[in-house]
Amino acid sequence: MPTSDNRRISDLGTLKAIAHPLRMRLYRALFVARTATASQLADQVDEAVSLVSYHLRKLADHGLIEEAETRSADGRERWWQPSSYGFSIHDEDLRDAPELAAASAAFGRTVHEQRALMHHRFLDERHTWPEEWRSASVSSEWLPRLTAAELAALGEELDAVVQKYDQRARAAEAAGDTEGRENVAVHLHGFPYRG
Repeated sequence: MPTSDNRRISDLGTLKAIAHPLRMRLYRALFVARTATASQLADQVDEAVSLVSYHLRKLADHGLIEEAETRSADGRERWWQPSSYGFSIHDEDLRDAPELAAASAAFGRTVHEQRALMHHRFLDERHTWPEEWRSASVSSEWLPRLTAAELAALGEELDAVVQKYDQRARAAEAAGDTEGRENVAVHLHGFPYRG
C-alpha cells in the first residue's frame, strides 16, 4: 500500500534512477494508473515488455515503486504501484554535493522536456477535445516580484490546492464516480530570473 507521504529523494542513486527518461515516463504512467503490469505500461510507452520490466525493477530497487496486490486470475503477472504519493527534491540536500546537483539538473531537464511534449500534444490535439475541456484548460503566466520566502509560501499554497483536488477526485473515483473524468496535467514553475 503506497504511503500518502511525498518521498524526499536525497541520494545520488535514486536521483539518477528517476532521472532516466524512460523511467520517469513509466513512473508518471504508473502514478496515473495507480497499479499496472509491465505489459500494460509497455503499451503506454511503446517499448518492449522486457525493457519496461527491467526499468520497473530499477525503480523498485530504489524504493520509488513497489509490488502491488495481483489482479490477475492466474497470479502470473506482476503488478506495480508507486510506493508514495509522489516525490520531491530539495535544494538543501544538494548543497556541497556537486554530483547530486548535476543529477538534479539532469532530472529537471528530463521532466521539463516530458512536460513540454505533453503540452505540445494537447495543443496539437486540442480540436479533438470537447468544448468543455477546451474551455476548462488553463495556460497562464504571472510575473510577480516576490521575495524567496513569498515564492516558497506561494508554492506551498498552490501545492495544497492541487493536492486537495486530487485527493477529492481519488475519493470520488474510489466511490465509483468516474463519469466525465480525464487525466489532467498541472505543471507549475516558479523561479527567479533576470531580464
